[in-house]
Amino acid sequence: MSFYEQLIAETAEARNAFLAIPLVQSATRTGATRELYVAFLTEAYHHVKHTFPLLALAASRTQDERYQDAMVEYMEEERGHEKWILDDIRTLGGDAEAVRLGEPGPACRIMVGYTYYAIEHISPYAMLGSVHVLEGMSVLLADRVADAMKDVLGRKDDTGFSYLRSHGALDQEHVAFFRNLADSIHDPETQRLIIAQSKLFYRLYGDIIRDLGDRRELAHAA
Repeated sequence: MSFYEQLIAETAEARNAFLAIPLVQSATRTGATRELYVAFLTEAYHHVKHTFPLLALAASRTQDERYQDAMVEYMEEERGHEKWILDDIRTLGGDAEAVRLGEPGPACRIMVGYTYYAIEHISPYAMLGSVHVLEGMSVLLADRVADAMKDVLGRKDDTGFSYLRSHGALDQEHVAFFRNLADSIHDPETQRLIIAQSKLFYRLYGDIIRDLGDRRELAHAA
């Protein structure tokens, strides 16, 4: 079994728990309101804007040139993606400038803050836990959510969905890149760390989605 296969197998419980979140279930089947989708994009903006500096931090905290090269390649691919999110928000009638100047919810702050902490104080390889979860879930779910949202909003084209589409099926190359990177890591301690961090990031990212679901329930109750 390759390390990537081991990672998939040993994080299956955490991944299934994420996929069982009610909002994930409903959004992939029937979409969501425009307001909830904009709220999701708002949280996405506030963690995606940290991807580039987090990758740079991870690269700067290791002497492993192969890992540094991988982080730099990720940086080249990920730079500026938060601008796509603002464009989507603007297209959907949201206040992109207010989002840019605003603050994320508590769960998003915790996830971003923990990522910086983990790279600095646990291991630069902790970043791979974040990459595995956020990119993996995007590839699995983004296109399904975009398709469902287009039906809800009655849109004929993909305007307003550039972020989701770019992180859906089109991101398959990133998954292949991650798999090759993971399979090049042979140190058992580093492997255990990446597995543990991936499990944690399923929980942290899941908390962002759960918070959005709570907002939906409060809106319905009102």
